[in-house]
Amino acid sequence: QVQLVESGGGLVQAGGSLRLSCAASGRTFSNYVIGWFRQAPGKEREFVAAIRWSAGSTYFADSMKGRFTISRDSAKNTVYLQLNSLKPEDTAVYYCGAQLFLNYGSRWSRSYDYNYWGQGTQVTVSS
Repeated sequence: QVQLVESGGGLVQAGGSLRLSCAASGRTFSNYVIGWFRQAPGKEREFVAAIRWSAGSTYFADSMKGRFTISRDSAKNTVYLQLNSLKPEDTAVYYCGAQLFLNYGSRWSRSYDYNYWGQGTQVTVSS
């Protein structure tokens, strides 16, 4: 059974950094895409970034480029989301999801194309 567990969230001041982790288990993820999304209160789930596990190819939402990076450690079966220069508007619950890799493109940014989700980790940025 696939399990995704996020961690690393917390309270940070504006301008600070956090590294979120998504620990994956239950199968081999070499043919999967792992994506990070976030959801603020009263808002829809928003795509942040995604990575193809085997090739390490990445895809970012335009608004996230430059401040956030995504990486994976295959030995630890973990995908990381590094959040830098955080702003109060980055406050949200951050989720990781997994989908089978079919092709590169917009499906990586669509939450409904992901088959598995973690429980989320809260990130709060104070001004």
